[in-house]
Amino acid sequence: MNTIKHIRKDVFGVTQQAFAEIAGVQQSTISRWERGEAAPTLEEMGRIRDQAKVRKLKKRWSDQLFFGPKAEQAA
Repeated sequence: MNTIKHIRKDVFGVTQQAFAEIAGVQQSTISRWERGEAAPTLEEMGRIRDQAKVRKLKKRWSDQLFFGPKAEQAA
């Protein structure tokens, strides 16, 4: 499973559309991220992280999710 898809589905538990609203992008951008055709900017990653805090996902959230192999292992 792609890292962004893991974050969206397993951490946030939301649709691509809802995740797009979290990241401040279009749903098609989320689709491209999940297909590996593009990657979020630091600003977009910051929005995602901030929403994880707002939604109190501390037990499931770590900034390492963006960079570490843990997400790939969840596949």
